[in-house]
Amino acid sequence: MTSLPETMTAIEISTPGGPEVLKPATRPVPQPGAGEVLIRIAAAGVNKPDALQRQGNYPPPPGASDIPGLEVSGVVVATGRDVTRLTVGDRVCALVTGGGYAEYVAAPQEQCLPVPEGFDLVRAAALPETYFTVWTNVFDRGALKAGERLLVHGGSSGIGTTAIQLARALGATVYATAGTDDKCRACEDLGATLAVNYRAADFKDAIVAATAGDPGVDVILDMVGGPYLARNLELLRRDGRLVYIAFLQGPKTDIDLRPIMMKRLTITGSTLRARPVAEKAAIADTLLETVWPLLGAGTIGPVIDTILPLAQAADAHARLESSDHIGKIVLKVADL
Repeated sequence: MTSLPETMTAIEISTPGGPEVLKPATRPVPQPGAGEVLIRIAAAGVNKPDALQRQGNYPPPPGASDIPGLEVSGVVVATGRDVTRLTVGDRVCALVTGGGYAEYVAAPQEQCLPVPEGFDLVRAAALPETYFTVWTNVFDRGALKAGERLLVHGGSSGIGTTAIQLARALGATVYATAGTDDKCRACEDLGATLAVNYRAADFKDAIVAATAGDPGVDVILDMVGGPYLARNLELLRRDGRLVYIAFLQGPKTDIDLRPIMMKRLTITGSTLRARPVAEKAAIADTLLETVWPLLGAGTIGPVIDTILPLAQAADAHARLESSDHIGKIVLKVADL
């Protein structure tokens, strides 16, 4: 690593708070450990967990960098011992446990994926966190199958736009909710059969009407939380699955438990960041086999709302928290 700089620019959380607490700082360039590669970062995705960490509500797991950022793209510039999958010069995108808002990051080789065919590095940075999350929750925990129906709450988010496209490409019928008519149209353009503006209509009633004769859905991906739980349970068909990935409007509510028993429903959920490398590696292998060909063929792809330079991370978080965006926000770090 003698040809690499000793220090780099990174974005620190100076103190828990609003977007303005994100500040450029000088940090040591990380050293790749056993089984890790050092990536010179071209771009980094911006995600809701980054904002939660900035607020002081989602601390990094033990051993992880305190620098925010869970997904990056770039070029491998060094390898630790026992690295067999990658070599210096490889173009990759990677899921990391932190450290993405910087010029360099170390990542386990198993959590790195090749840049899909036809993708530049900025588009590739919008893939890892979103696709890992959607796959493990919709298709692993939610067990969505071709021919079933999926409801995606927050359909215009980075997670939502990915879930709509991927579920549709793999043979499911997709419904979505979003907060404006423009966002609903975007969801439908991506493949949703119906997107409901939750500010103008009750999503349960609208989807029951749209599925008249055999009402309801089989899987729901929910990031809203407590206020939606009762209606989600009513909307699920027999043997349906409700999967939680966030609680943006709170984790608690009072519900009637009888629908869970009578319809044999499953309520589940997960977080991704603290899971061991072996579990993330299994997801990565499945994505490479099942999803990366669809990305390379142009069948699906990230929807990118905004690209900003790394120094404007605070502006990126303000955009994220405005909820005006459709799709992903990406920080550009370097031209590689």
